[in-house]
Amino acid sequence: MLTGVRNPRPVTGAPPAFPCQSLFFEGPNGRLAAWYSLPAGPARGTVALFHGYTSEKSHLVTEATFFRDLGYAVLLVDFAGGGGSAGTHVTVGYREADDVAAAARWLDARPGGPGPLVLYGVSMGAVAILRAEAELGVRPAANVLECPFGSLRQTARNRFAALHVPAWPLADLLVFWGGLQNGFWGPGLSAERYATQVATPTLLLWGTADARVTRAETNAIFRNLRGPKQRHDFVGAGHEPYWHRYPAAWQQQVRGFLLHQK
Repeated sequence: MLTGVRNPRPVTGAPPAFPCQSLFFEGPNGRLAAWYSLPAGPARGTVALFHGYTSEKSHLVTEATFFRDLGYAVLLVDFAGGGGSAGTHVTVGYREADDVAAAARWLDARPGGPGPLVLYGVSMGAVAILRAEAELGVRPAANVLECPFGSLRQTARNRFAALHVPAWPLADLLVFWGGLQNGFWGPGLSAERYATQVATPTLLLWGTADARVTRAETNAIFRNLRGPKQRHDFVGAGHEPYWHRYPAAWQQQVRGFLLHQK
């Protein structure tokens, strides 16, 4: 409660098997590390991939390989505080939204730009994408969001519930104090609220056995999204990569959604 949660810093894993460029670009939270690769054939656009809490970019290599095979250039980004990026603090989606915006600016500055830009995020990465669009002016062509939590307050309550510890008042105090330590209003970090300002075509994915993100949270996010939207629930999946348990269904959902985007 007083010193914050101290997790080991995520260390970058093995790079992709496909050819890629290791690079750095500047963001408001410090220098960000990324891998960038062009597709083997003509490009349909670019997919920027953003990992979850206590993770880093190498955990998204399978997804990036799939997107690249579909004809997209891919940019895998380490949020500040993890992998090869600068910093030591993680804000569970708030300042990470600045990193999403910095990645979009870097892609825009490339000769020819990114083409149609798709943002792919998992959990914290998905929430960061929603805030980047709602409050920072990022305008992608489409989003693919996996298991975004409804709010920082609710996700703290879910963790307490999983530990069979009463959530009130400790979860609320933890969110308030953690935000205060990191210079933002913790109770205001809400993907449900951000979604009301997002008109981007969005595919929302969730696992029905997810103990960290509830159905009510994803229902609220999906209901609040203003633009064209699709949803798929993976029966029996938890807070985990859906491609691992349901590879064919995951690919079908993502491919079908992207092929219908202009």
